[in-house]
Amino acid sequence: MPGYSIMVDTSKCTACRGCQIACKQWNVLPGTETRNLGTHQNPPDFNFNTYKVVRFSEGSQPDGKAFWYFMTDQCRHCLSPGCMATVENGEIIQDEKTGAVLYTPKTKDLDFNAVREGCPFDVPRQDEKSKLIAKCTLCFDRITNNMIPACVKSCPTGAMTFGPREEILELVGKTVDGLKKKFPDAKAVNADEVRVIYVVTDDPAKYYKYMAGR
Repeated sequence: MPGYSIMVDTSKCTACRGCQIACKQWNVLPGTETRNLGTHQNPPDFNFNTYKVVRFSEGSQPDGKAFWYFMTDQCRHCLSPGCMATVENGEIIQDEKTGAVLYTPKTKDLDFNAVREGCPFDVPRQDEKSKLIAKCTLCFDRITNNMIPACVKSCPTGAMTFGPREEILELVGKTVDGLKKKFPDAKAVNADEVRVIYVVTDDPAKYYKYMAGR
């Protein structure tokens, strides 16, 4: 399928949150008031004005060794978006050229609970006052003007790579093969179903509950 994709190599993520901040800056989104919940993850989840969250996960392996995993979470821009299941009048569209899944001002007329339930990654969020629904746009305004997404551009470690889908899929394969030499359980998550493809070194569920979908 044509269009674009992003590869997220979680083995290179240092949880600097540069992508999270770049997303806020480019989309001119206000800050979110938060409080300490006993984790480095901040804010704790998506909201109408937060399209991207860097998630922190920690625990113990069966051998007792600790793990601490990071991932930058966002809309996956699914090839067959579940959030569009209840759409009737173009409230949500999928751009044919780029593959980006875009929410329009008409989303205020949708059943938000149905839209959110349709997303296997629990991404969409609604503004209580306007009833509009929002999420990552794949930086549609940037990629249609020959620029890469703000989050990708901001990443200091190269954990995120953007490009034509076929090229990204090829890169994903090479990246997984390379990581398997050190991390036998390395894999790509849902590569045939989404445009934002995560490469992980361990069980996706250890990174985040919704990493691989419900």
